[in-house]
Amino acid sequence: MEDIEKVLNFIIEIEKLKNVLRKTMPVGLERFENSAEHSWHVCMSALMFKDYANEAINIDRVIKMLLIHDIGEIDAGDTIIYSSETAELKSAEAAGMARLFAMLPEGMSAEFLALWNEFEAGETPDARYAKAIDRVPPLLHNLHGNGHSWRAHDISQEKILGLNARIGLGSTELWHVIRKQLEEAFEQGILNKAL
Repeated sequence: MEDIEKVLNFIIEIEKLKNVLRKTMPVGLERFENSAEHSWHVCMSALMFKDYANEAINIDRVIKMLLIHDIGEIDAGDTIIYSSETAELKSAEAAGMARLFAMLPEGMSAEFLALWNEFEAGETPDARYAKAIDRVPPLLHNLHGNGHSWRAHDISQEKILGLNARIGLGSTELWHVIRKQLEEAFEQGILNKAL
């Protein structure tokens, strides 16, 4: 019974992820997405594109990674990806993950922390695919939202293409299609349209 109570307390605590606002707006909406919505959306994306992964993957492990990958933002907050991969921000997110997973029964805690560390390292086929897919929804939000986040944060075409090229590490075919859409959007002036 004690383990069930620990999990219930964890489930209550992670409700806070619904209040962590991201930097992009869902397609067709005039509000910012929250991190919990992102986690659901990226899991659906991973499931839909699994047959396009470069390597054999375990989709169950990938979805677990994606469900937990951002819960450290409850403590660390969300920062736009183009400026968030600093040691300080990664450390704050890791501390948040440690705090949250410490709420769980020991075996569960160890499993999820190991999955998060694997995701962060991005060295296994599952993690490469998960990290690749994590980039897809924010790109779609910008491609179908007049580049709102890119322009608001003055993100260059070079940064967009450079950072998101990691999609190709998980799915070359998916990156080929998305890169083409990005290049077409740049040619049409998506980074120059008024907010």
